[in-house]
Amino acid sequence: MRLIRRKIAVAVLLAYVFFSLYAAYSVFFSKKVISRVHRVVKKSSADNTKAGEEEWNPWEEDEHADSITVLQKRREAYRSYQERIAKSRPKRYKVQILGKAAIGLYLWEHILEGPLNPTDKTGQWREGEIQSGKINFSFYTGPAVVQGHVPLDTDSVVLVLNGREQQKISYSIQWLQHVQALFQAHTISKVAVVLLGSEQCTNDWISPYLKRQGGFVDLLFLVYDSPWVNDKDVFQWPLGVATYRHFPVVMPNTQMVSSARPYICNFLGTVYKNSSRETLLGILKQNGLEKQCLTNAREKWLPQETADTSRQYQMALAQSDLTLCPVGVNTECYRIYEACAYGSVPVVEDVLTPGACADGRSSPLRLLKDAGAPFIFLKDWKELPAILEKERVMSQAEKTERRMRLLEWYTGFRQQMKDKFTEVLEESFFKLS
Repeated sequence: MRLIRRKIAVAVLLAYVFFSLYAAYSVFFSKKVISRVHRVVKKSSADNTKAGEEEWNPWEEDEHADSITVLQKRREAYRSYQERIAKSRPKRYKVQILGKAAIGLYLWEHILEGPLNPTDKTGQWREGEIQSGKINFSFYTGPAVVQGHVPLDTDSVVLVLNGREQQKISYSIQWLQHVQALFQAHTISKVAVVLLGSEQCTNDWISPYLKRQGGFVDLLFLVYDSPWVNDKDVFQWPLGVATYRHFPVVMPNTQMVSSARPYICNFLGTVYKNSSRETLLGILKQNGLEKQCLTNAREKWLPQETADTSRQYQMALAQSDLTLCPVGVNTECYRIYEACAYGSVPVVEDVLTPGACADGRSSPLRLLKDAGAPFIFLKDWKELPAILEKERVMSQAEKTERRMRLLEWYTGFRQQMKDKFTEVLEESFFKLS
């Protein structure tokens, strides 16, 4: 029995030794056999070790394709969002205004309330930009603004011209011919004109340039009560203040509205022989009103004022409850608008002057009357003493309320003209309604 056990133990020992020797041989002496999978894994591990990348992923290509799809969807969504924003944002249109008459400054600074650079009023070249409605306006003015040297960044142009006298008309025709050449060359396609017309409303010289007469001018904004006005292609435009004399943009303040003024009325201006202005001054003198009304008459009209005379005139407006506005060559005069700017109620001689201006129900001063101007109208200066008598018994509170009403009206009137000007251009130039 012992012999059998000894044989088994020897056999087990021999088997152990044999397998130990085989294992040692396999590890240290036999050639390694590596499967394809092992080679791929080993190679990938080695490459990743060198490049510092992640381990190989058999689903990597699919994941990469999915990430590209997500990125594309995000980009498309952002592009769609931008398009919606662009569509919701109102489209802007460009109109360029060339101010070759002083009333261009009334349009730009007083109506559109646009800035001008440089601010020096004697600048040779001044320009500005402002937005009104859906239009971005640019404005150029000054002696250096000459034909062929104005940068056009739009095909829509407004030309501001003076047609009061023959010399001014000749200059205006030169500009119209220049713009006509641009129109024929297809550089511009839409043209409007703001015209300081004749005080007798004789403006036949511009008729051939109007589109309705075979010309190229789409719209005409015309000063004075012209019978041409139809609110279709010819619109009435206010004379405004004397910007050629550098009358400023006046900003109302509390003192201007509520302070008591030392004079009942004022009249500073040129007095022509045998005119109603002579009659006016005679009535003031006859009724002993010269001390209550600030007056300064001169016999000859001067196109420019000195710094002193300008200051005296503006002070007279600011210190008077009423401003007397006798007719000149036309009923409409700068003094009416300048009095409004200072809250001094215009007393207007409501008489139609000789000429070809419209003689309608609201004429003269059709534009101002239709806008509900809170003026005092009279047909004869003999009515003035009774008007001034009422002023003497009016309380300061009543005068303050009236002054405030006038200032508010004038602000609203200019806003109304701004809106009308913008809307007419939008509809005619860009077919917006």
